Amino acid sequence: MQCIAQPDTARQGRAATDGYGRPMSGPLSGVRVVEACQMVAGPMAAMICADLGAEVVKVEAPKGGDRMRLLGHRVGAIGAMWAGVNRGKRSAVLDLQHPEGVAILRRLVAGSDVFVQNFRPGVARRLGIDEATLRADNPRLVYVSVSGFGDTGPYVDQKSYDYVVQALSGLAALQGGDEPELVRTIVIDKVTAMTAAQSILAALLVRERTGEGQHVSLSMIDTALSFLWPDGMMQHSLLADDGRVTPGPHMADGYVVRRTSDGHMALMATSERQFPGLCAALGRHDWLDDPRFATLAAREENAAELGALIGTAIERIPGAELRAALLAHDVPCAVVNPVDRVHLDPQVVHNGTLVEHERAHLGLVREPRPPAIFSATPTSLGRHAPMLDEHTDEVLAELGHTDDEIADLRARHVVGPAPRSAR
Repeated sequence: MQCIAQPDTARQGRAATDGYGRPMSGPLSGVRVVEACQMVAGPMAAMICADLGAEVVKVEAPKGGDRMRLLGHRVGAIGAMWAGVNRGKRSAVLDLQHPEGVAILRRLVAGSDVFVQNFRPGVARRLGIDEATLRADNPRLVYVSVSGFGDTGPYVDQKSYDYVVQALSGLAALQGGDEPELVRTIVIDKVTAMTAAQSILAALLVRERTGEGQHVSLSMIDTALSFLWPDGMMQHSLLADDGRVTPGPHMADGYVVRRTSDGHMALMATSERQFPGLCAALGRHDWLDDPRFATLAAREENAAELGALIGTAIERIPGAELRAALLAHDVPCAVVNPVDRVHLDPQVVHNGTLVEHERAHLGLVREPRPPAIFSATPTSLGRHAPMLDEHTDEVLAELGHTDDEIADLRARHVVGPAPRSAR
């Protein structure tokens, strides 16, 4: 099957816009990304590229598209979580089980800069969209493979989800002490997405220097261990057995949330600089003279006793009053914001971190702006998260298909959602 198109000719001269008709001006403006992914890690990586100004076409399957579309609170056929990792994209539905659907994808990727896929190992090759095949069409392509465990090994045939990798990587064991606990957010998926986006940028930079694309592959398990290691495994990194390693407390031991009289607070203040301020704020100057707490080494040795005393002292004080006293003595702390009030935090409001605006299909939404602020190439929130199949005809037209050809492809179910009876 031959469907080769040169990278620059397939673009049809289209300038990416932000969904409101305004040209995109972010640092990746002019870059096209094709994403054939489901769930979170791959889609969020592509969304980060969209936030940075890239034009992103999301290729979805005919039978319902991305499985995450309906998760959680939703308006119609778009869920809040799915919208949160798929903004800035166009949706094109292609049947990759059909040779013509594969041919269309190959033409689309041949005119693009980046292709991101997270099929299970072996599926891309079976479909005819593996790295070698797509590179034959586009030598400058940055081809990105995101997987759970890699392409080989004892787990390669297992399904991978965030909670699975949390358990395997040691992250769950680190959270709960005697009883492991999962971090209650898809942290591994998201850090994999960020790592993938960082790697895409690096590969594009190399291509600018050499003119050549490359294959970037990463797994959730590898990314999780890299992310966790510096602090989470700080007691399992120094392996010399000749007496040179001096044992020390684990940083995680101080990561506790303490109850105040009306809520909760996070604080750590056992260092030589901060402990006197804590004592002053709590009116417990006697702790400074107590031999159990007089030095950092003594406080580390008696951490459980000191922690209990701190807890007893602060549980009688309202959070706002305690925060003011601690900050007056330069002790870092924060009252725990309930999730339904994070958007009201004064610093969040001041920074304009969260934006409330109208979105097509969804109405009024609240979402974070891209966090990095570029002085010369400002980013924007980009277009809305698309309805399934919203842009298929548009993408096909850009590839040179006529209205009659598009209608024929739809009639034969090469593109567009599958009939309900086939779902």
